[in-house]
Amino acid sequence: MTVNILAVGDVCGSNGLEFLRAHLRSVKKMKNIAFTVVNGENANVVGITPRQADHIFASGADIITMGNHTWTRWEMQPYLDDNSRILRPANYAPQCPGRGYGVFETKFGPICVINLMGRYALDSNIDNPFVVVENILEKIKTKVILVDMHAEATSERRAMGFFLDGRASAVWGTHTHVQTSDAEVLPKGTGYITDLGMTGPIHSVLGIDLEQSISKFLGEPPQRYRTASGPCKMECAVFEIDMNTGKCLNVEALRIQ
Repeated sequence: MTVNILAVGDVCGSNGLEFLRAHLRSVKKMKNIAFTVVNGENANVVGITPRQADHIFASGADIITMGNHTWTRWEMQPYLDDNSRILRPANYAPQCPGRGYGVFETKFGPICVINLMGRYALDSNIDNPFVVVENILEKIKTKVILVDMHAEATSERRAMGFFLDGRASAVWGTHTHVQTSDAEVLPKGTGYITDLGMTGPIHSVLGIDLEQSISKFLGEPPQRYRTASGPCKMECAVFEIDMNTGKCLNVEALRIQ
């Protein structure tokens, strides 16, 4: 039996949230999606609130993953403990609130989702994601394993994809908000894409207001980030997974706008 799994790129601000609500269910129907993972760490532009997480779930997500802005909103800490369907990077210290992976029962069988974060140019105060994911894999027995590798460097994400090739069903990258053109099935059967892209304003700099972003690079004083206005897009990827073997059979990158 094969199922289609949808991974959705970082949701950016209120415009991204509303676009997700308007389009996610129709995409799931169009592509016959059985399970959906959405990266939500930029739902509040920087970070996410419990209300915004509830919005993403209500829009049709099964799992929310996070990244380097996990701790921006302190009110999320009890939410991370209370809701097993939202994950923060597993390579944060074990005493941190929440969990970094979970095994979720579906009518198609169990699915494991792992959230990792890269170390290059992000948070140096985290464990090695390669060592952490190796330890996780020793604990779980599921055939289908999905990995969100939230990282800055293309090289770190590509390395993770090949490190997990044949052991994870799919590995996708988030964080840089620009969809890459390398959606593929790796040699040993793992579906892969370096970055899913983002869900948010098309005419923006990674979801942020154009004038604000340009002024930053001109050297003007920093400001609190503002989401850009205007038309939006949802960038994502569909992974066709064999539930019996855990192998990926096909990957398709999508852009809805």
